[in-house]
Amino acid sequence: MRLKSAIWVSAFLRRCMVEGIFGAVVRKGSEEAGAVHVIVNHLDGTCHLFAPAPGEAHDEMGERRWIAEISPPQTPADAMALLDRRLRFDPDLWIVEVEDRKGMAGLSATA
Repeated sequence: MRLKSAIWVSAFLRRCMVEGIFGAVVRKGSEEAGAVHVIVNHLDGTCHLFAPAPGEAHDEMGERRWIAEISPPQTPADAMALLDRRLRFDPDLWIVEVEDRKGMAGLSATA
């Protein structure tokens, strides 16, 4: 069984908070099945943007699969510009931003 987007986002932000990583919902999408995009702001002017991986949305363990659409040296403004273009075609997507200087907030991209 797959989690609704709203429940996954809430659990992700709670896990980040426990690890000392600040995060917030920048844009709330469809509660049930909106695509979740995560901006990991490294607080040095660079970021990663993780988006749902194409194809199968979950791996064999039931974890969400991700692709890194933007990687350093791209900026959070670059990530938001890309997401603004996406919103024209998919108004149901979620945008979550977390601040993690040392890592990627526990997310990893699929190969």
